[in-house]
Amino acid sequence: MLQVAWGPLDYLIIDMPPGTGDTQLSISQNIPISGVIIVTTPQDIALLDARRGTEMFRKVEVPVLGIVQNMSLFLCPKCGHATYIFGKEGTKKLAEELKLEILGDIPLDITIRETSDLGHPIVVSKPDNIQSNIYKEIARKISEKLK
Repeated sequence: MLQVAWGPLDYLIIDMPPGTGDTQLSISQNIPISGVIIVTTPQDIALLDARRGTEMFRKVEVPVLGIVQNMSLFLCPKCGHATYIFGKEGTKKLAEELKLEILGDIPLDITIRETSDLGHPIVVSKPDNIQSNIYKEIARKISEKLK
């Protein structure tokens, strides 16, 4: 990363695997970081990783900007029934315990997966879609926190 000529950037976002491994620690110790966003699903095992990640970044004095809950619920495309496949309140409870804001809830949605797989993310291919608006709102909140 240090040998790449990025040019002028508004933001550089690095998507890292969950946990507190060498990658996260090396990046946080070698690159100036304005903040991290913890992304988790609401299931217990993922929340454990989210907690450990938050604690690690706080120990190395990297600001934790908030939590994004991914796959928060599944809305049936036929009837609209909401199913909380991975649990319902886990991320909310974790955010309260860690005194973090939930920046947004991204549903488990086939349109997000299909547009991403085609290389046309939903915010580009369907910019007025409800899911696109969720992503845009999360981005707005992150941008505000970084000012």
